[in-house]
Amino acid sequence: MNKLENYINGKWVAGTGDGTPMNDAVTGDLIAVSTTDGLDIPEVLQYGRTKGGEVLRKMTFQERGNMLKKLALYLTKRKEQFYDLSYRSGATRVDSWIDIEGGFGNLFANASLRKLFPNQSYHVEGDPIDLSRGGRFMAHHILVPKRGVAVHINAFNFPIWGMLEKCAVNWMAGVPAVVLPAPQTAYLTEAVVRVIIDSGILPEGALQLLSGMTKSILDTVESQDVVTFTGSAHTGRILKAHPRLIEESVPFTMEADSLNASVLGKDAVPGTPEFDLFIKEVRKEMTVKSGQKCTAIRRVIVPSDRIEDVQIALANQLNKITIGDPRLKEVRMGALASKQQVESFRNNVSQIAQTAQLVYGDLDSIETIGADAQKGAFVSPIILREDNPFTNTKVHEIEAFGPVATIMPYDTLEEAVQLSQKGKGSLVSSIFTYDDKIAKEYIVEAASHHGRILVGNRENAKQSTGHGSPLPMLTHGGPGRAGGGEEMGGMRGIKHYMQRCAIQGTPTTLTEVTGIYQANSAYKETDKHPFAYHWEDIEPGMSLKTHKRTITDTDIINFGNLTWDHFYAHTDITSLEGSIFEQRTAHGYFILAAAAGLFVYPNKGPVAANYGLEECRFLRPIYHNDTVYVRLTCKQKIDRDHRGEDLPSGIVKWFVEVFDQEEELAAIATILTMVQKKSPFVQIDRSNVAQYLERLTEASKPQWGTMTAQHMVEHFEKSFKMAAGSYQDFEIATPEQYLERVREMVFNHEPMPRNHKHPLMKEDGLDPLNHEDLQTAKEKLLEAYDNYILYFKENPNAVTKNAVFGMMSRFEWDLLNVKHFNHHFNQFNLLD
Repeated sequence: MNKLENYINGKWVAGTGDGTPMNDAVTGDLIAVSTTDGLDIPEVLQYGRTKGGEVLRKMTFQERGNMLKKLALYLTKRKEQFYDLSYRSGATRVDSWIDIEGGFGNLFANASLRKLFPNQSYHVEGDPIDLSRGGRFMAHHILVPKRGVAVHINAFNFPIWGMLEKCAVNWMAGVPAVVLPAPQTAYLTEAVVRVIIDSGILPEGALQLLSGMTKSILDTVESQDVVTFTGSAHTGRILKAHPRLIEESVPFTMEADSLNASVLGKDAVPGTPEFDLFIKEVRKEMTVKSGQKCTAIRRVIVPSDRIEDVQIALANQLNKITIGDPRLKEVRMGALASKQQVESFRNNVSQIAQTAQLVYGDLDSIETIGADAQKGAFVSPIILREDNPFTNTKVHEIEAFGPVATIMPYDTLEEAVQLSQKGKGSLVSSIFTYDDKIAKEYIVEAASHHGRILVGNRENAKQSTGHGSPLPMLTHGGPGRAGGGEEMGGMRGIKHYMQRCAIQGTPTTLTEVTGIYQANSAYKETDKHPFAYHWEDIEPGMSLKTHKRTITDTDIINFGNLTWDHFYAHTDITSLEGSIFEQRTAHGYFILAAAAGLFVYPNKGPVAANYGLEECRFLRPIYHNDTVYVRLTCKQKIDRDHRGEDLPSGIVKWFVEVFDQEEELAAIATILTMVQKKSPFVQIDRSNVAQYLERLTEASKPQWGTMTAQHMVEHFEKSFKMAAGSYQDFEIATPEQYLERVREMVFNHEPMPRNHKHPLMKEDGLDPLNHEDLQTAKEKLLEAYDNYILYFKENPNAVTKNAVFGMMSRFEWDLLNVKHFNHHFNQFNLLD
């Protein structure tokens, strides 16, 4: 018997006992059993807090985000193996795409959030708060990672997405996870966790898996832990009342089943795009994942004069749905997750049907393609109709988790809102209307009872993500019956796993703590102009006080003529009476431009470009003959991913203060510059390459690869001949569609990969040597290097062919040469 294993305390361990069986939803065959019996659960939680948490908390947001991105790419390359297994849960290819690639998409989306966080392990939230006159005592808020574990108790319907949409968020926050998948589909979760662990991308302890039911999981949670639950409202309420959660004040987030409603607007009559979109959306939400979605449409609220039209149109759509083995291309709906779900579905539909009329489908029989309906967990799509939804309330109280929806009428939009609220809280609602006034009224009145509301119409139909799709950047959760919790939501979700703390102190202290320059903080004077430093060497508070400049009448008039800004305060001094201006006034943007003229460093240096202006305030007028100077101070540094054919750089925010001759602050602004990062490579060029080559002997052995010392030198000679255009008789090996991405390697600061086979080298073995000994090879290399320099001196605009990177200029070759020398000189230990 195959028994799922648990990944705990750094190893895979099987539980004891018989366990819970998991069956193929299509064939009924036994897949495996799951059990956590015999495991030390308190030890598992403590291992996560210490082993995984300690590493994650020290990582910066950028490091965590890049970790998620790397993991997402790794999993995406291996996605097909999960599709093969997902069919056994009854899911079609489309259903599985939501679970598998939707889950990986959450990793990508949360990874991108690193750009919104500072380049440190904790977050600075909101604006500073001045607590004193003169600005010498202030406060700020920071968020630090909780020192616990995230315990995720998940549902059976999305065994991959359900894990990753939560874990992506807690990992970004710096918190490890212990995952408890629902037994019915735990085999899928285990398969993904195995691949994640094998990747080695996550720190040890960042992810642990308990593959079976674990009733004692909450008995030893602590105040720094976070517990999330996805499942039935009944089970959620039991867990939420656990004494340990109450005693330790453990945050508990519940996302429960909800009776989501979709409303057809009064304007959406048959024949309109909105009517057709509405019908298709209801059909999709009934049949995708066989209706096993917490966001699926359960209640279909339509104008009373259109209930027949909706019923007929929806039935016609469902007639097109083929049911059976999800592996078959012609099948549009697979099976429920288990036979137990079939029984639950039938029982709950029967209860709703005590007052509602079953108008489509059959609870007792089903036609299938390529599968035995009796062995598999197959059910028919069901349409119910409740003509008295204000009197008969079962439709608002009972959820049948499967392909079922109940149509009900309304007469006024107020009634539609009331019906949507009778579900006592849902994850999502939607309204299909082309009348924005109807949409606005519904949203404002109904929003208190729903976590998300989608407005569907003809204009967004092609771009809409649909009623039932929770998105990583939007909150997922709802009030009341839906659990009262909140997941995802971009930065909001990450903050759920962090502790907010108000900090108080002097501006200088808070600058040090937050990594953001605070007004009135002590300046850090520098030996050279701040623009002469690379990104890594710049610190918040680093400051420059400029020379002074007197603003003249001529300056003001010339600026007005240049910009065509002839506002009276700048040009007509006879019109100043009754205004706030006393004399001819300099343009605000001239003052900003003049300030730039005072603080800009004219020489070429690490500052690559002006990146923008974030804020600007003019606090008092500058009149003609006033004298100004500028204080330029580093406010904040923001890391930036490298992409394209630019040198790696980060963003620096500079706080600009313009003072007049009375030392009064006249203007402030925050400007952004793109500042290049230091190269991590030893700068090897013609001036010093010979001294490194002197360290190379016939006895030098490589740390990797099969090259000899002479092979390496002759490889460089060939490379310089290629760069100088004397060796171009070859084809570019990189396909055109990948060339742009591959060329990024020339510009980034990543080392060349080891043991990478150059396309111009022999397939088997080493190329034959061209020179009689190593010393001769060295001389020929230096000769080729000199010819390379001479070639581009005589042909400065030339581009020559590289077998991997395509056509390259002198600048690009120089970048590549430095990286290339570092790669092979490290290979032979010449740089130590």
